[in-house]
Amino acid sequence: MKRRLAREKAFQTLFQIDSSDISTEEAMQHVLNEEEEDAFLNQLIDGVIEHKEKIDPWIEEHLEHWTFARLARVEKTLLRMAAYEIKFNEDVPTQVAINEAVELAKIFGEDQSGKFINGVLSKMVK
Repeated sequence: MKRRLAREKAFQTLFQIDSSDISTEEAMQHVLNEEEEDAFLNQLIDGVIEHKEKIDPWIEEHLEHWTFARLARVEKTLLRMAAYEIKFNEDVPTQVAINEAVELAKIFGEDQSGKFINGVLSKMVK
């Protein structure tokens, strides 16, 4: 599985977990259908879940005129994924993590989601 597809599937899985009270395994089954699991996919999902308590406050520190609780689930999930990649995954260049989050925001978010994600993540890496 290519990393872009793995990020998309990880986003969908994490979004389902955040939206519903279902297990990681159940969410992954819904998202993957017949596709095979992937090491990078599992690393993203497990990493975000494992480090969420460190990631969420880090994101909130960089929000202007917003609280973390007010963020839409799409933006919250994408910010968590990118923050995990930036802070905890040394294999992924920072700019790649930001660009991939922005691209996913354009697909799954509102019209301004990509700009919002880019702005917050850019502040986080300064």
